[in-house]
Amino acid sequence: MPHIPSTMRAAVLSIPGGPEVLQIKDLPVPSPAPSEILIRIHTAGLNRSELFTCRGDSGPAVPLPRVLGIECVGTVAAEGSATSTPLKEGDIVATAMGGLGRTFDGGYAEYTCVPASHIAPFPANSDRILGWPVLGAIPEMIQTAYGSLQNALRFSRNETLLIRGGTTSVGLAAASLAKWMGAKHVIATSRSLTPDRVALMKESGVDTVLQDSGSIAPEIQALFSSLHANDSTPDGGGCVVGVDKVLELVGITTLRDSLLCARKGGIVCVTGIVGNRWFFEKGTNPMEFIPSEVLLTTYSGGLDAVKETPFEEIVTEVMKGRVNVQVGRTFRLEDVVEAHTAMEENRVGGWGVLIMD
Repeated sequence: MPHIPSTMRAAVLSIPGGPEVLQIKDLPVPSPAPSEILIRIHTAGLNRSELFTCRGDSGPAVPLPRVLGIECVGTVAAEGSATSTPLKEGDIVATAMGGLGRTFDGGYAEYTCVPASHIAPFPANSDRILGWPVLGAIPEMIQTAYGSLQNALRFSRNETLLIRGGTTSVGLAAASLAKWMGAKHVIATSRSLTPDRVALMKESGVDTVLQDSGSIAPEIQALFSSLHANDSTPDGGGCVVGVDKVLELVGITTLRDSLLCARKGGIVCVTGIVGNRWFFEKGTNPMEFIPSEVLLTTYSGGLDAVKETPFEEIVTEVMKGRVNVQVGRTFRLEDVVEAHTAMEENRVGGWGVLIMD
């Protein structure tokens, strides 16, 4: 049985504010309730939702003081007396959402207790093959990208995909997953096409990179008129113009144009709001805003989505090099203030990860 210390380090939010309010403290290591598992945390992904919680935007939904962190990866340290899982001490596991870092203490610590039903096992030796930083970037990023494609967009083999916000961590993950799922052609956009940004998208499986001016529908229509010059719609009504599916990560600022990029019968899913505009203009008419026969949906994930994500299969594919996971900057737990500052200033470059070891 592994030695479990009596205390642990944790980043604690006691009062809302900027990154500077996060404090590293020594706390008692929690004991698992009968239906819980104690995880020794090795890495925790950094999420923008934690920025909102830190500055008080979550309100009473997150009582303080609280250890933040809505996801983490580590090993099983102990099990509650009433758990009945095939897991054993030392197994690599992940958890995300389900109240983690919100209604109970989360991943910004060396240990946490979570309900056994919230646990997702990872393949044995994945830590040695991929390293803890890569594993730490997987839970929420992959769940969001996979759920957007599988559940919201109903993505299928040989379909085409446009990713609006292609250099975001979810955008890069979605491109790689879409290729793994058999995408025919993946297009991704970025406001700036620097060589490193283009290379990043290409490494993740993007076929065509477009500079996002805010109005790319004419380029998409021209591209797909060429790609599908010999295709016909089911009713024989001419060329198939536009992409099958659109993953909108910029949000409302580009949504109307993204809808115009989709073919009839296509689906547009809003998963991100990196454009930082949260509301439609007053008086927006949906009959005019949404093109005829184009479907609009959203995806926000949650605990059920985490449980439905085939993490073991996907991590195995990452280990084989068939799915690409882009890790941004890594930070020690002691540097959590710097980590949150970097997130606020968009200086993480991919999925940021806190490292506990």
